[in-house]
Formats: sequence, C-alpha cells, structure tokens
Amino acid sequence: MLRKGITESFGAAVHSLSTAQLTDGVINRSKRMILDTLGVGLLGTRTAVFNKALTHSQSFMSEERSSVWGKSNITLPPHYAAFVNGIAVHSMDFDDTWHPATHPSGAVLPALLALVETLPCRTSGLELLLAFNVGIEVQGRLMRFSREAHNIPERFHPPSVVGVMGSAAASAKLLGLSPAQCTHALAIAASSAGAPLANAATQTKPLHIGNAARRGLEAAQLAQIGLEGNPDILDLDRGFGVYYKDYSPSAMPDSASSGFKWILEDQDVAFKRIPAHLGMHWVVDAALAARGKLVRADRNFDLRQIRHITLRVPPSKYIDCSSPATEHQARHSFQFNACSALLDNKVTVASFSEAQISRTALRELLSRVRVETPEDNRPSFDEMYCEVELETVEGQSYTARCDTFYGHWRKPLSNKDLVDKFRVNASSVLCTKGVEGLIDVIGNIERVSECEILGSYLRMTSSPHEQLYSVRYM
Repeated sequence: MLRKGITESFGAAVHSLSTAQLTDGVINRSKRMILDTLGVGLLGTRTAVFNKALTHSQSFMSEERSSVWGKSNITLPPHYAAFVNGIAVHSMDFDDTWHPATHPSGAVLPALLALVETLPCRTSGLELLLAFNVGIEVQGRLMRFSREAHNIPERFHPPSVVGVMGSAAASAKLLGLSPAQCTHALAIAASSAGAPLANAATQTKPLHIGNAARRGLEAAQLAQIGLEGNPDILDLDRGFGVYYKDYSPSAMPDSASSGFKWILEDQDVAFKRIPAHLGMHWVVDAALAARGKLVRADRNFDLRQIRHITLRVPPSKYIDCSSPATEHQARHSFQFNACSALLDNKVTVASFSEAQISRTALRELLSRVRVETPEDNRPSFDEMYCEVELETVEGQSYTARCDTFYGHWRKPLSNKDLVDKFRVNASSVLCTKGVEGLIDVIGNIERVSECEILGSYLRMTSSPHEQLYSVRYM
C-alpha cells in the first residue's frame, strides 16, 4: 500500500524541531537516560564482546578520530567509535528499555558523541539534548506504527529496526541537514535495519546496537553529500513496513503545531538494576519475595529441601532457557535468574560469571524448575507479571508475585539510586575525577556551552588497582 507524506513529515520534523521545544520533563528524563547509558557503556568496555569488536575496528583508518569510552589512548574513525561504544552499552544487557519494546539510548548516544568530536563548530549541551531527543522521538513514533511492536519481540530485535532510524535522525539533526536530506537519511538507514532475534542470548546481540549507531550516523553523512533513497520509505508496506505484520504508519505532527508532544513526556523508560533482559527483573523480585517468605517461616531452612520451583511467566521462547551455558544465555533465562536470586539472595554483575553459572548448587536448583505460561500473562513489558512458587519436600508452599519491579517506568529509580548505579559502573573504568565530572556535566548539560568535554571525562581511566577495588563491590 502507498500512503503519501508520512516520510516527508518525519524529515520535516527532524529538521525543524528546536531547543525551545524541549520541556523540563523531557530534559530531565533524557539526562537520566544519558547518564545511565554512559555508565553501562563504560562497564561494558570490560567485556569480551567489546574487546573483540575493538580489535576489529582498530584496523580501520581515517583522518577524523573519535573517542572510545574508557580508553585514554585509543581513538577510532567516528563510525567505528559509534560501533564499539554502542556494543559496550548493550554488551551486558544493562541499558534502558522503553515501551513499546526497544533499547532507545544505546543506538543514539554513541553516534552523537562520536559525531560531536568531528564537527567544525562546537556543540552546546542543549544542541546535544535536542539531537538525542529527536533520535528517541523517531524511534517512539515508528514503534507506534504496529501493535506487534508493543509485545516482547518474536522476529526482529527492535533496536536493529528502529534504533538505526533514531541514530540517523539524531545525526541528521546535529549535522543540520535539510528536510529532504533528513528524509533521505531515514531512507538510507532503513536499508541497514533489521536483525533476527535468533541472535539474542549470543555475543552478536550487542552488535545490533553498535551497528544501529554506526549505520545511522553513516546514513546521515551519506545524505549530507547527496546520496538519496526512496523518499516514501515509511509510507510503504514494502518499505519500513516489511518489519511488521500489522504496519499502520501515520504522519509526524508539525513541530510548530499544537499537536506536537514529545512521546518521552508521557512514556518514561525503565532503568535496570541487574545486567539482564528486562523480563528478568520481574522474576528476580518475585523469587526474592518468595525466598523471604520461606526464610521467615524457617530461618534454618536449606534450599536443598525445595522440591519444585514453579515460574509463571509470559510466553517468550528467547528468554526461556532452562540450562544456560554462557553469560549471554544466562541474561536471557527466567530459570537462571530466579535460581540465582534464591541461592544468593541477590543478582549482581558477578552473578553472570562463568564460575557462578557453573556452580553445582545452582545446577541442582535449575533441575527443579518448571515454567508455566498463564493465558492472562501477556508478553508485554507494560502488562506482564511473574510469579514464583516454592514447594518444599514437606509439602509447604510459598508464593510471591511481581507486577511492577523497582526501575520500571511505573516505579522509576530515584535519582539517588540512578546516580549510585552510574558511580558503581563508571568507577570500574574511570578515575574519581572522570566519574564525578560526568555526573556534574550531565546534570547541568542544558547549561554546558561545549559538550566536547564529555569525551575528556570518558577517557579519564583509573589505575588497574582502582579498577580491581571497584569490581569487588559490584
């Protein structure tokens, strides 16, 4: 089906949105998103998948160079800096999640910070905030073109679909492209969209975010020098509509009209407390509550006396992993996260190490888990719940249910807890000056005249001794 004017409306809005239209609510929410993204990205620079991507990217040369987060002496061509920093953000599945389901920030922020370091003119904090929010807004609008997008995904990993479009829009905004060029940037980016969900729970999944950041930036720069795509890419079922079974696009309101309102104003994001798929937060909180009931009933209880562990979760094949063998599978396993919470009374960064995954006690608990998918438990981050029931060898039963975990958009992290999360993550890589500098700059970003200072703080690494000390407390 051909509809007219939808892609054109997006190009016009990306071009015309201004800093004057940023509301206090959007500024405050996006500052939290930026801080959290930098923190999980810095922590992610310690992962194997990041270091493999970095080794690959260092073989490419360019006169333009951009910073690699957490590396004091390494720079890369801007596209590859966006690529590896985007991978770092999603390497532990610790980044923010939105509704409809996607990870909005990781595809946008690495592209913008890589681009900022190459522009001939200095970029203010407000300009960075505007471009970031344009990238977030475009993703939010595109996801509302389909009811399918409201559920836990089944075919494509959402950041690979809408993330590359957000990166292209954000980069186009920062480059100051014309409405037509913005339209073409989206069209070019659409040809780099889409990654199969079969690569979830593998080292390839973080590449979806890295590729979205890189390819979106590349699309905007190609549009800047005159490359063109289909100017109706969003209007067509055979265009962007190929990613959804029920595609029903609509025009983006004129940014100058009373009909325009930022989606982020009404729909906040979720911030994760543990480095795992968002669905794991429900099952961890339910498992901890059930464990608490059991312990209160018998303080000397031995977990080996649990006969059955029943998890009542929404249906989703890619986060139903009964016996994970890798950290990435563990991050996508209801069973693993429930059993880790039961065994340790917590789930942390360290829970996903090889040594923790292979523990005999954990494997024994996993063997007692059964999964049920009640009909009323919809696979939607806005509607799902998780229930954990523990049955003992003596026939006693302890059940707890989580409808909304702390960190969900209905129950957001406090600013204190968000900053504490950032400090713990960032201090695993940066010195104290770098950590506190980033907190200060992001907290006042709308008043910063030169946001290039972010790159300076992101390169202030700590000594190996300081990093080791920090990791002990993660």
